[in-house]
Amino acid sequence: MLPSEATEAAPRQNPPQGREPMSVEYIEPQFPQEDDELSPAHGSLGIEKQIREILVKMGEDPEREGLLKTPGRVDRAMAFLTSGYHADIGKIVNGAIFEEADGERFDEMVLVKDIEFYSMCEHHMIPFFGRVHIAYIPNRKVVGLSKLPRIVEVFARRLQLQERLTHQIANCVDEVLSPRGVAVVAEARHMCMCMRGIQKQGSSTTTSAMMGVFRENPQTRNEFLSLIRGV
Repeated sequence: MLPSEATEAAPRQNPPQGREPMSVEYIEPQFPQEDDELSPAHGSLGIEKQIREILVKMGEDPEREGLLKTPGRVDRAMAFLTSGYHADIGKIVNGAIFEEADGERFDEMVLVKDIEFYSMCEHHMIPFFGRVHIAYIPNRKVVGLSKLPRIVEVFARRLQLQERLTHQIANCVDEVLSPRGVAVVAEARHMCMCMRGIQKQGSSTTTSAMMGVFRENPQTRNEFLSLIRGV
């Protein structure tokens, strides 16, 4: 089971008597139109013709209304879902590495957990998805917290194996920061096991990569595992 299952929000309570309610500016969320999220800005693989041929092989009519734009949509979607091949880690980190100043000491565990990811199995090109937990012990340097989920996206947006994905994330953090240790755990459900093949809907897969003190020191490793489990 994946951690941090969603729960129902608690009912809204009225402010206490005599206290003015806090003024909060409401910003209307912007939801993309259907074609916006698959816009040409995400690039193209130039596979519209091939997708059209696949539709024909399936016995479909690519000229019917519902499928007229499907080859282009699939082309752009695949370009987005495999955009990690062309990502530049240097640009992703973008100078967000900070060294300790005089009087500071960065030597305690930094953990970002429950990072959602979506990837595609390289065997069947069917999605697998879940959460990644990343921790490191700094060696005088830390990275902006938002960069760790971005690193996950770089390697998730490729044709992948979960085992490889886990180690690529760990190796990248190690190369960027040269920390005293890195730990990564990935938990995922694989649609190639749920939608086809053995068709086991309740199964999940956990992989891990431990480097440095997380591999060498059982106490540090157990602290990390306790934190991600909420023990």
